[in-house]
Amino acid sequence: MTILLPVLAEPQHFAVAERVLFAVLAVASGWMFWRRFGPILKKILASKRDQDFRLFPLGKRVWDFFWEVLCQAKVIRQRPLPGLAHAFVFWGFCAFALVTLNHCAVGLGIGFLHPDGVFGRFYFYLAAAFALACAVGIAGLFVRRFLVRPRWLGAKLSWESGFIALLIFLLMVTYLGAFFLSDADAATRTLWWIHTLCLLVFLPIIPHTKHLHLVLSPATVFLSRGGFSKIPPLAGDEDFGLVAGTDLTQLASLQAYSCVECGRCTEHCPAANTGKVLNPKEVVLGLRSYLNELGPGSAETLLGKYNSQEAVFQCTTCGSCEFQCPVGIEHLPILIGLRRGAVNTGAWEDDHGAKLFLALERGSNALGMSATERDKFVQKLELPIFDGTQEYCLWLGCMGGYDPKGREIIADFARVMRHLGTSFGVLRKEKCTGDPVRRLGNDLAFQQLAEANLEAMAQNKVKKIVSICPHCVRTIQEDWKEYGTPPEIEHHSEFLARHLSQLPSVQTNETIVFHDPCYLGRYREVYDEPRAVVRASGHLVEAERHGERSFCCGAGGGLAFLGEETGERVSHVRAKELVETGAATIGTACPFCNSMFRDALASKGEGAPRLLDIAQLTARALPDSTNTMNH
Repeated sequence: MTILLPVLAEPQHFAVAERVLFAVLAVASGWMFWRRFGPILKKILASKRDQDFRLFPLGKRVWDFFWEVLCQAKVIRQRPLPGLAHAFVFWGFCAFALVTLNHCAVGLGIGFLHPDGVFGRFYFYLAAAFALACAVGIAGLFVRRFLVRPRWLGAKLSWESGFIALLIFLLMVTYLGAFFLSDADAATRTLWWIHTLCLLVFLPIIPHTKHLHLVLSPATVFLSRGGFSKIPPLAGDEDFGLVAGTDLTQLASLQAYSCVECGRCTEHCPAANTGKVLNPKEVVLGLRSYLNELGPGSAETLLGKYNSQEAVFQCTTCGSCEFQCPVGIEHLPILIGLRRGAVNTGAWEDDHGAKLFLALERGSNALGMSATERDKFVQKLELPIFDGTQEYCLWLGCMGGYDPKGREIIADFARVMRHLGTSFGVLRKEKCTGDPVRRLGNDLAFQQLAEANLEAMAQNKVKKIVSICPHCVRTIQEDWKEYGTPPEIEHHSEFLARHLSQLPSVQTNETIVFHDPCYLGRYREVYDEPRAVVRASGHLVEAERHGERSFCCGAGGGLAFLGEETGERVSHVRAKELVETGAATIGTACPFCNSMFRDALASKGEGAPRLLDIAQLTARALPDSTNTMNH
């Protein structure tokens, strides 16, 4: 017995008047779409060209487009249930592209997919499967946005989104309904016209809503800057950063119009989660409002009416926003660009910031201490001076050379290197890498530091660097490239993990929770190496937010030097999460994180877990481990 599956029903004949009406409505729909989308596209193209943008090589761009756009991998991975619902809607639209073209062609009497044909029947059934999934997905998203509504979506309800959800649902239902009718049924023509009107109403609404991302986000993902939190170089002496509309680049404008307002950046932002003014989503939407009202040729400042200066300087540059964004928006170049504009034009006035800038312009370190203090530490620890013959230059950094806890980490890491027989030395004179001023937007101070350090590296014939600070590693490895070619550098977690087999380990039942530093994890995708080091010292436990979702310590973006925070302190929130794991020890891999948690744990008194860097965990197993600096 053969089971006959239903066939998609289509009207077989249209009167001339119907065809003319359809053609007129289709042209009107397309004209209304372009009437709004055309000016948006014009504003994007009228924005300043991105000086450092290079289209080639295409390999990574094609892969990112395939993985993030076509496969919706990032959308699903970061929010599995709503992400899958969104993916079903997207895939439904992709599957419906051919069906929609045929649907319009049928209205003009030139349909090319025939329900009775082998390919036509197969494709109509394939589209039906996606239509069912799309209907379920859009219904789920409607419930989430209008009934459940997580707080990071914002308090304002968008009834336009609800109307579009209804249109999408009707598109799917009217298509599926046609499988239960015959060509001759009067209802078949009715369904065809309802489906058609939903399409023609949907198209011109897109540019007026956040659904513009359907058109722009594929381009945004494909045309990324090519690196995580890649800060673009300034274009000459007259470029001060993002000051006014004339400074907005094509990529910044494209990204502003691509925002889907999903709130993923807000959900994971440490500032937004601790009562600060900053909301990364609103920063991007502020640029969009500026472009809509004033355009890219305006001389009015970007900070003020459309975005808050206070908010911009609350960013820890942790990268959670950029990492989470499903439509390719690169928040950090925008935020740092706005900081540049405020700092380089003198619009930002902050006593702590001014003190930091002065310390780095006059001295060598962000802590504002005399360089002789570092010299005394180097002599006390008998650290060898790098002379070009050693394998590694051990980069102390501001925290390793001047902060008491940072010095303890350096002392233990130096013991590990000596135990391994690795030759190393420290520079006689060392300046801050410029990380805090780079993230705060002081390009002149950063350039001076980068050039001075690159010159010192060249003079001392440094080929390989190892550092305990992820911020130093990132700045040397990526940011210095604007001014020269930096030596090869690695973080001490990578060094330790590579030499684990040569190091003694003392397996204990001690529970250790590891905190992922933002600049080691999201910036460099180094997650496994520090965990391997921790496992060699005890039993690793994980905080609820770990790995790529790790919560910031609050020190990044120069905020470690900007005084007391408003609202709840980011470091206290994170320290509480780590303490709640019940671990006896908190393992770190960044001296800034260590410093922030040291202050946050002070209130816990005797009951606080120990706080140790992975170098200190490793050094405990070395012979004569008691002869280290006091922990």
